[in-house]
Amino acid sequence: MIKALDVAQRAEIEELERRGIYVGGVSSMPFLNSSDGARLYYEVYGEGEPIIFLGGIMMSTLSWASFVPPVSRKFRLILFDFRDQGQSSRMNEQYDLDIHVGDLLSLLDELGIPKIHMLGLSYGGQVALRFALSHQDRLKSLMLPNTTSFISSHLAEIGKAWEIAAELNDGEKFFQLAIPFVYSGTFYQSSLDLLRQRQGMFKTLLTKEWFEGFIRLSRSTRNYYTSPEELKTIMVPTLLIGAEEDILTPVRLMETIHESVKNCEFVIIPKAGHGAFLEKMNEFLSIIMGFVIKHS
Repeated sequence: MIKALDVAQRAEIEELERRGIYVGGVSSMPFLNSSDGARLYYEVYGEGEPIIFLGGIMMSTLSWASFVPPVSRKFRLILFDFRDQGQSSRMNEQYDLDIHVGDLLSLLDELGIPKIHMLGLSYGGQVALRFALSHQDRLKSLMLPNTTSFISSHLAEIGKAWEIAAELNDGEKFFQLAIPFVYSGTFYQSSLDLLRQRQGMFKTLLTKEWFEGFIRLSRSTRNYYTSPEELKTIMVPTLLIGAEEDILTPVRLMETIHESVKNCEFVIIPKAGHGAFLEKMNEFLSIIMGFVIKHS
């Protein structure tokens, strides 16, 4: 079940454009039709080395709007909405996170891409890591910002709290209860006005369907665990990006990946939280583009 662009999504695009953020988009609004009937939305920009961005649990293709111009000038950029994200289908039943691995493989086949640079942030990083275990022959490189190989007890409890907040079906309250975990104290101190604007957008745009999809996405991680032995089988060039003030996927827990994956680099962004890709966008962009160029 999916509508092309509903009223809320149109309003979000207009708001982004008013703030001077390029959204672009593709007029054909392509969808991947999965074998079980789900319709999965994606966008493609630019030409050259292919790179795909997989977002965090609260994200969608629109979350990467500011990245489209600089990345697509050098690479073929693909953005993808998982099931229950953005413009992709809302599901009726609970699923496991690994369901997205098959969807990603189908997307690469649909686009005729034999190998790709894959960036997965947080939830998207968990999916990317699982994809690497099964299909690393389809990867040129693997980038895992703010990603761990398991769900810590602390993160599991935060996830349950988010689910309770989502059950309120109130965008403003959800923002107040969930978002302080995402951004650093440094960012809250310097960008409170921007965060207040985003809180207003949450109040306007988040629907009952969005909250139901978020809860399914959150619950899909409950069995997520990648052992050190599994990590040691990954041989593709891998980049970890941590953030000094990230309390959801702290640097110390990301060390398991760094220590286990043979060809793994680890960069830590100072004075940033789990939302480092927005808090320190220029630094984040320089790190990932440099890594992709190095391994192209």
